[in-house]
Amino acid sequence: MHQLKSFKYLDVVASFFVGILIISNIASSAKIVDLGISIFSIPLVFDGGTILFPFVYILGDVLTEVYGFKTTRRIIWTGFAAMALTACVFFLLGLMPAEALWETETGGDAAYSAILGGMSYGGIVLASLAAYLAGEFSNAMILSKLKIKTKGRFLWMRTIGSSLVGQLLDTVIFVFIATLTGVFIWEIFWSLILTNYILKCSIEALVTPFTYKMCAFLKKKEGIDNI
Repeated sequence: MHQLKSFKYLDVVASFFVGILIISNIASSAKIVDLGISIFSIPLVFDGGTILFPFVYILGDVLTEVYGFKTTRRIIWTGFAAMALTACVFFLLGLMPAEALWETETGGDAAYSAILGGMSYGGIVLASLAAYLAGEFSNAMILSKLKIKTKGRFLWMRTIGSSLVGQLLDTVIFVFIATLTGVFIWEIFWSLILTNYILKCSIEALVTPFTYKMCAFLKKKEGIDNI
């Protein structure tokens, strides 16, 4: 078993993993984007976090491929704790009294609730935590199992295959809970699921060459090639 202190880049990859996770969840509560096109009469709309969130899975794939499932599991739980802490901070801010000038000039608590309401009252966070755990753990476990089955070959198949399952679980659970708690409206439920899933999987597939290069770079620098 590798010792964490022997790794040169694990803390960097883990930091980006957690940072992107938190930023994407804040973006999810901030804006819904409409692409202006439809598939089978279903409008392609998505929450703001979708443009960044796939990189959580990409880094999760890199972590599992290079450092193994046990290390990745530890970082997944760290991300969970960071999201929970973020939710607590936004919730406490929502309870605190607003300064009078800020309230008048910016829209104050009404604007805060409208933009960050999901983060401050738990809708986005509840959806994110449940979806994150189901999606990330299934993604990491499938990738780890496939690595053993394929004897370390076909990285593209393993990353895309595991992500198809992980992203599906993540997307359905996230959109369902977020809609159920009032963060999103039911009228765009299927649009969000379809668009989010297509975008997430497409982004991950497009950056597969980057995933290859990053894994190769880290394995060389860390001096490991765990199968």
